Amino acid sequence: MHSAILSIKQFAASLLIRHPKIPFLIALTRLDRPIGIYLLLWPTLWALWMAAEGFAGWHLFLVFTLGTVLTRSAGCIINDIADRNFDGQVKRTRGRPLVSGDLVVQEAFVFLGAITFCAFILVLSTNIYTVGIAFFGAAISAIYPFMKRYTYLPQVILGVAFSCGIPMAFTATHGSIPQVAWLLIIANLVWTVAYDTQYAMVDRDDDIRLGLKSSAILFAELDRLAIGILQVTFLGTLFLVGRSEQLTWPFYIGLLIASGFIVYQQFLIRNREREGCFNAFLNNHLVGLSIFLGLFVHYLLI
Repeated sequence: MHSAILSIKQFAASLLIRHPKIPFLIALTRLDRPIGIYLLLWPTLWALWMAAEGFAGWHLFLVFTLGTVLTRSAGCIINDIADRNFDGQVKRTRGRPLVSGDLVVQEAFVFLGAITFCAFILVLSTNIYTVGIAFFGAAISAIYPFMKRYTYLPQVILGVAFSCGIPMAFTATHGSIPQVAWLLIIANLVWTVAYDTQYAMVDRDDDIRLGLKSSAILFAELDRLAIGILQVTFLGTLFLVGRSEQLTWPFYIGLLIASGFIVYQQFLIRNREREGCFNAFLNNHLVGLSIFLGLFVHYLLI
């Protein structure tokens, strides 16, 4: 076993030597920083489990899991292409491949095309309704990186983009979007605005200096209160989801655990320090996971 693992590592190392651009392509798509994948994946899986009332089968599970990875990767590339003239002036982003010169824009566009094509092939295996929503989501994802130039609420646009997987899960499963899907969309949208405001707090000083806009700048000294209101709305909407779908105790246990993580996030951002705000943003992965596990156990037991 040890020799097999060693051989795999040697093969991976030799692959990187032969293709020196691979580490930079990974950095471009943030595959080495999967938090964005998690935040996009968990709400999609909430919807998929609810639509199918349990495991939807390997086909849809793989379509939505792989599709999430590809979609988030494509979004990161679009973001870096759009922000390449700003990223070098922001402490957190000045090492990105298009800023450092390790990749050029043409290479980024080629890789974006390849990823988008793969995602398109995946969604074609579902149905016309799901394909239509996928195109809408792709359009929203494409315009999102430019919104910080025009509006103080680009986080709302991100919330719409990050919520497209929810109706897609329902249409792929049974061809329609029920009322509960809209509740999930509302919950996910306000949650996205909350955690992306935490993320924007990290770059607030740089964004102000560069003339960019964000919800963190808009909320100013009321940022923690605004995030708290959004988080309570998120939890309350999910409670309504549980009531409308007659979900049982495992879901509410998951919701309670998620609430604990949200309280912890308020503690992390109390001084508005960069590291604390960033850690609060990362902690949302556990919020989404807790809710998914609650749903998973609920459908496992019924």
